Amino acid sequence: MRVFIAGIDGYLGWSLAQYLAARHHVIAGADMFLRRQWVEEIGSHSAMPIASIDERLQALREKYGVSLQFQKGDLRDYGFLRSFLAEFQPEAIVHLGEMPSAPYSMMDQSHSVFTQQNNVVGSLNLLWAIKEVCPNAHLIKLGTMGEYGTPNIDIPEGFFEVEYRGRRDTLPFPRQANSFYHLSKVHDSHNTMFACRVWGLRATDIMQGVVFGTQIDEMGDDPRLHSRLDFDQCFGTAINRFCCQAVIEHPLTLFGGGSQTRGFLPLRDSIQCITLSIENPPQMGEYRVFNQFDETYSIESLATIVQSVANDMGIHVDIKHFDNPRTEADKHYYNPDRQKLVQLGYKPSGNIHGEIRLMLTDLLHYRDRILAKQHILIPDIRWDGNHRRSEPIYENLTHA
Repeated sequence: MRVFIAGIDGYLGWSLAQYLAARHHVIAGADMFLRRQWVEEIGSHSAMPIASIDERLQALREKYGVSLQFQKGDLRDYGFLRSFLAEFQPEAIVHLGEMPSAPYSMMDQSHSVFTQQNNVVGSLNLLWAIKEVCPNAHLIKLGTMGEYGTPNIDIPEGFFEVEYRGRRDTLPFPRQANSFYHLSKVHDSHNTMFACRVWGLRATDIMQGVVFGTQIDEMGDDPRLHSRLDFDQCFGTAINRFCCQAVIEHPLTLFGGGSQTRGFLPLRDSIQCITLSIENPPQMGEYRVFNQFDETYSIESLATIVQSVANDMGIHVDIKHFDNPRTEADKHYYNPDRQKLVQLGYKPSGNIHGEIRLMLTDLLHYRDRILAKQHILIPDIRWDGNHRRSEPIYENLTHA
C-alpha cells in the first residue's frame, strides 16, 4: 500500500515509517522539523540523540532496501501539499503533522494562536488536497482522548445514542477539551466528519491515549533509527517524563493529588493500532472513530509503578506532589470504550512493568543528556496565564 505520513520526523512518525517499511508498504513523508525547534525553544532536547533526516533515510535504505520519498514542507502551504500528494498518489494518509502539546498551547497568546492556526489550517488543507487530487485515499487522523475531557459517564468511540423528548438519534459524543491544543483537535474532528459527509471522503479518527516508550523492535540497534523521547513540561508525556526523572534520581513530579486518570499505551502498540487502521480502511463516505489505548491509570499509580521498577533496578527515586499548573479535575470518573481496534486484531504487546524496565535500561545510557537539562523538569506554564515555577505542596511521599 502507498502510505503518506505527515509529520514523519516525529516520535510516532519515524517509528511508523520503520514499521510500515518492514511490512513492505511504499512510504512517502513530509515534515518541517518544527518539533525539534519547539523543544529547543523551551530549553530542552530529546533524551535520546536523534539523527538528521538524511542520516535517518540512509539507515532506512540500508536496513530495509527502500528509498523513502521525503520532502521538507509545511501543511499550511497548500501548493506544496497538493503537489506532493498529486505526484505520490497515496492510498492512505496518516496525519501526524500537528503541534501536540497542551502546555505549549497555553503558554501565551501567540502560542495559543499559532497552535490553532497550525493544526486547524494544516488539517483543512489536507482535506482539500485529498478531495482535489486523491479522493479515494483513506485519511488516518491522529486525534486524542483529550478531546472528550472527563465526563461523568462512560465514553463511547465517537458516537452514542441519545433519547430526548421522546425522540432518539445517534450523535457525536460531546467534546469537553481542556486546552487550546485539545480544542484544535476537536475542530479537526468536526472538519473531517463534515468532509466525509459532504464530499464522500473516508477517514479514521484515532482518539489516542498517552503514548510512552523508547523503541519498537524494528529500530534494532542502529542509533540512526531511534525515535526521539522528550521529558520537558511541554512534550514529555507522563511516563516518559517519570522515567527520565528516575534515571537521574530526580523526584517524580506529580501534579496536584495525582488522581487524574487517562488512557495509556506503549509506543509499539500505538504503531500496531495505526497500522491496523491503515490496512483495514473504511468505506467511501465513512467517518469512523477508534479509541486507542491499552489501560487506564491514575498519574499517581504510574509514578508508583515507575518508582517500583526503578527500585528493583537499584535506582532510588522519590515522589513529590507539585501544585497543578493545569485547570483540571483531580478526582473524576473515567471509563472509555475501546472495542473497535480489538475487533480488527489489536493485541496489547505486554505488561507496563516490562515496558518501563526496558525504557529505564535504554535511558540510563543517556543519563548525562538528561542531567544537562534537569532545570526544565519543574513546570512553570500555568493554565491561568500567570507563569511561575511550581512548588511542592506535600511532603515526600516515597513510602506512601
